[in-house]
Amino acid sequence: MFFQIENVLITTEILTEKFCCDLEACKGECCVEGDAGAPVTLDEVAAIEESLDVVWENLNASAQAVIDKQGVAYTDEEGDLVTSIVGGKDCVFTCHEGGCCYCALEKAYRAGKARFCKPISCALYPIREVQLKNGLVGLNYHRWAVCREAVKKGNELDLPVYKFLKDPLTRRFGEEWYAMLEEAAKELKVE
Repeated sequence: MFFQIENVLITTEILTEKFCCDLEACKGECCVEGDAGAPVTLDEVAAIEESLDVVWENLNASAQAVIDKQGVAYTDEEGDLVTSIVGGKDCVFTCHEGGCCYCALEKAYRAGKARFCKPISCALYPIREVQLKNGLVGLNYHRWAVCREAVKKGNELDLPVYKFLKDPLTRRFGEEWYAMLEEAAKELKVE
């Protein structure tokens, strides 16, 4: 089932499914699994390029070589602009520390060294955004085996996806839009 807020078509699973990242359990596997990089916009590519000097030393030599050769992003087989990857799967901005994978961009942002945090597609996960016809945006809940512990933790905490992702949803669509999403949750009686 879907509902609409402004120009955004949303699956009700975003209100009903539970989710909370559990980095201790998954070790950041989402940064190193998959067959393409994270979807990015041209504005995000520019912001990432501005952050390169800050994160460069945290990237491994293979990631640096990929960036030197093809840049921070490329167009994948489906025609989407995505972050560059190493070895057919690892995002070039993956850094390893204490047995976990982290985003070098987000790490620099949290340390106050960069203005850009990370692509909104990463911040919104497990929500996937798609551009639809007539200017509509679709938000779907994406299930991925690497996030099974996040689903488990979300259920334990009784934390719906939309509440877990309040900050990135607000970053992407604004505070007023998020307030409408909360109101829709109440109206649809998913709480």
